[in-house]
Amino acid sequence: MYSEVDLNSAVEAGAISPEAAAAFREHIATVRAAPIADEEHFRLLTGFNDIFVAIAATLILVAVAKIGGEIRPWLGGIAVAGLGWALAEYFTRVRRMALPSILLLLAFVGGVAATLVGIVADNVTLLETYVGTDNETLQRQVAAGIAATVGLATALAAWLHWRRFMVPITVAAGAVAVVGVLIALILIAIPDAKTWSLPIVLGGGILMFLFAMRWDMSDRERRTRRADVAFWLHLAAAPMIAHPIFQMLGVFDGAIQPGIAAVVMLLYVGFALVALAVDRRALLVSSLAYVLYAMYALLQTAGAVELGAALTALVIGSALLTLSVFWQPMRRVAIAPLGGLADRLPPVPGHAPAFG
Repeated sequence: MYSEVDLNSAVEAGAISPEAAAAFREHIATVRAAPIADEEHFRLLTGFNDIFVAIAATLILVAVAKIGGEIRPWLGGIAVAGLGWALAEYFTRVRRMALPSILLLLAFVGGVAATLVGIVADNVTLLETYVGTDNETLQRQVAAGIAATVGLATALAAWLHWRRFMVPITVAAGAVAVVGVLIALILIAIPDAKTWSLPIVLGGGILMFLFAMRWDMSDRERRTRRADVAFWLHLAAAPMIAHPIFQMLGVFDGAIQPGIAAVVMLLYVGFALVALAVDRRALLVSSLAYVLYAMYALLQTAGAVELGAALTALVIGSALLTLSVFWQPMRRVAIAPLGGLADRLPPVPGHAPAFG
């Protein structure tokens, strides 16, 4: 079985022409009676050897992190980052193995971040002397400054890794780091912003979503690496949007009231409409736990105490399966009111462009 990544790689290597690849895609789309953009293609495994290599690499990375950390807190991070890059030279650039490539990217950027954190830990006494123990505002600003520095270094590491290996998840890793830097800078500039943490994270998630849409709109047919990059960006943005919203509603703060439960259900419907419009399912998955809990609370209020959990699973599971089966017809309904904006979203069968 060949993935979109394999097909793109064959085109880049000159093994087949772009026209032949396009014809092959159209043929598969016709056979399956669905457009290519209907599926969120991303490659996680090229074979069982991916799992084998990932396990072996994890063991080695954990080992060098432990050994280096015993010598100096920052040395383990350097060892992990260096080894992650070195292994990627073979398993990513040469073998093009999916799961190990993701693991090694995370090892590299995580190792860079761990190195800086280790340097701070190695000089914690000096920092305490500089900051003092009675100036809480300065302590927070220094902590936020350290977080911003770590985030900036992580973003730079992700950019370097992208330039060398172009693993799709790398852009999402860098974008998360940049959002972390922005949040840290806000905390430095406005110390009282700690009380706005959830709205700030929500704002970062919306920015991440817009960034993902920029990648998505540049490849509406989802035939290039840009669609893979957008997939990971949506996956990163979804929890940053869903969790702050539902946390601010107090979904898990004790017994949920029927009114709040109804709001959660309505929000999930709204997320479903957004997911249908952009043809991405990450928002639905990230908010699933909240809607399950809200539905369960509503059924408990209605008197279905013993079967509340079972009925919740039945209703939500049936709804999600129905959504999956009728995804394209529902997409057609969802994008119909969007006018010209729909022409910038992934195509859907039977939808005529607003401007011809």
